[in-house]
Amino acid sequence: MNLTTKVEFEALIPSTTLDDVVSNCNQSLQGSACASCTTSLSNLQTLYLTDNSIANVSDCSAYPSIYAAAVANYLGPTDEGTASCIFSIQLSDNHGSKGKSEQRGVILGVLIGVGVGLVVLIGGSWFVYRKYQDSKRQKGRDRIRSLEMGSLGGSGLASFSESTHLVKFTFDEIKEATRNFSRDNMIGKGGYGNVYKGYLPDGSEVAFKRFKNCSAAGDASFTHEVEVIASVRHVNLVALRGYCTATPTTPLEGHQRIIVCDLMKNGSLHDHLFDSMERRLSWPLRQKIALGTARGLAYLHYGAQPAIIHRDIKASNILLDEKFEAKVADFGLAKFTPEGMTHLSTRVAGTKGYVAPEYALYGQLTERSDVYSFGVVLLEMLSGKKALTMSDDNQPSLVADWAWSLVRNGKTLDVIEDGMPELGPPEVLEKYVLIAVLCSHPELLCRPSMDQVVKMLETDISIPSIPERPIPLVAHISDIEKSISSNGSSQLSSSAGYRTFTYESSHHSTSKEEGISSGFFE
Repeated sequence: MNLTTKVEFEALIPSTTLDDVVSNCNQSLQGSACASCTTSLSNLQTLYLTDNSIANVSDCSAYPSIYAAAVANYLGPTDEGTASCIFSIQLSDNHGSKGKSEQRGVILGVLIGVGVGLVVLIGGSWFVYRKYQDSKRQKGRDRIRSLEMGSLGGSGLASFSESTHLVKFTFDEIKEATRNFSRDNMIGKGGYGNVYKGYLPDGSEVAFKRFKNCSAAGDASFTHEVEVIASVRHVNLVALRGYCTATPTTPLEGHQRIIVCDLMKNGSLHDHLFDSMERRLSWPLRQKIALGTARGLAYLHYGAQPAIIHRDIKASNILLDEKFEAKVADFGLAKFTPEGMTHLSTRVAGTKGYVAPEYALYGQLTERSDVYSFGVVLLEMLSGKKALTMSDDNQPSLVADWAWSLVRNGKTLDVIEDGMPELGPPEVLEKYVLIAVLCSHPELLCRPSMDQVVKMLETDISIPSIPERPIPLVAHISDIEKSISSNGSSQLSSSAGYRTFTYESSHHSTSKEEGISSGFFE
């Protein structure tokens, strides 16, 4: 990926990091001020513009310096201190030497030319980018119109090959990278198949997700899906590097479908919550992971064109890089929706304990189905309990029902896992529990949207009143299991009513009671 515009650069780098660069570089950079500016640039380079980042932009390593000199610094790249600090160009003050004076004039002229060129480049690139985005949105609307008229045969998948640059690997290349799918290279497995680590020819370490029980008949849809995945880029989404489809050379191999992604050094959130009691996550890390996951989902719902509903958000699909930055993974179950449209799906995909009731029971899929799953994952992070557990007498228990029973009885902080390292302030922990319970509400209209969830996690805005829940979801667990296992929607009706529940906090004052009709969720 090459950075060609200021917009692309600012979209890739988090606003807090950009603010740090502006804060330290927007001043005269002569003397000690230079060190703080170059330190900010070095931090930005290390965190976001290295080969193992979300996008391979190592060939754009000079862009942060250009941004700092031409955009962040009010004096501009022609200033003597700016040129000396950022570009290591020494401008002599010796006016007694005509040759050096002329040399300084030439250098200043070059810098002025560079500054003007940057302005023209950024302005032109922005114009081209806007035209491209407008064209892409129009094509998206045309595809939606075609879908509604049935001209695409109901596939719901559009080609993104023009806007993506995926590498199509051969099966032999992948066998070599994984040492012929050695057991030593296996790092995960599931119902879909196995995941292996390996090295590409350029030396980068990646993950290979090998699907099982495939046939050549589905290759076209598979290719469309990986193109869609590759077209979506965000710091909190796993980046796709390439894919492979191959017919078997021997009867034992079977048809091959494989995707190649960046390897996440710290595994999955599930690994840290449930498979490693020796290295339990601290509260600051859990808070960081929760916010990163929320931002990634919000981008899928509101930043991607067309919108993407994940459908299988769970702890094992939240991967963690070397800095414990959350990366939402596994878009193989993604559902693409025209703006504002509610879907009734005959194929239910998801994981027991995480799947939203309206989706599991009726096949009704919206962005707020993902919100429910996020709420369950957040409760797992807060409590250390799994989404669905079975008691000694084989009775199911959902973490969402358990957490709600504590909240409604005024025991919100009892949700928090005992012995969590570096525990945060009670009022912050309490806020996160209430957000998780609100997101995992069984009634779709009672849940916030993901962009509202991000706002609640990031700011001090009041948490809305939580509507009363119907009978516990475990009463319908057999219907949910049947729906997921059969990939179909069962029918279930409930006459349970809802009433508003206002939580009285002992740590902070609550806003006045708000009903569902307050408009917060609309």
